Amino acid sequence: MVNGRNLARHELIGLTVTVVRSTDPSIGGAEGSVVDETRNSMVIRRRSDGKSIMIGKAGCVFRFLLPDGSGAEIDGDRIMFRPEDRVKRCK
Repeated sequence: MVNGRNLARHELIGLTVTVVRSTDPSIGGAEGSVVDETRNSMVIRRRSDGKSIMIGKAGCVFRFLLPDGSGAEIDGDRIMFRPEDRVKRCK
């Protein structure tokens, strides 16, 4: 079961995410669903217009809406691994 304590070890694709803080002010507050993920970035389909945007993980803080309805924040620098490697490395 995914929760705030083990979020970094789980699949992020499909979760709703909001960019809480970013070094790039143009993406701060972006909100939508994660549709793809690489080592350094996530692709988010925005709710507002349905467009997909690529957001770098470095320098960002993300807030994810978890399946149980709760939310959890995570620093993008902490999840800068390929999704398949993140399961092994993040604690």
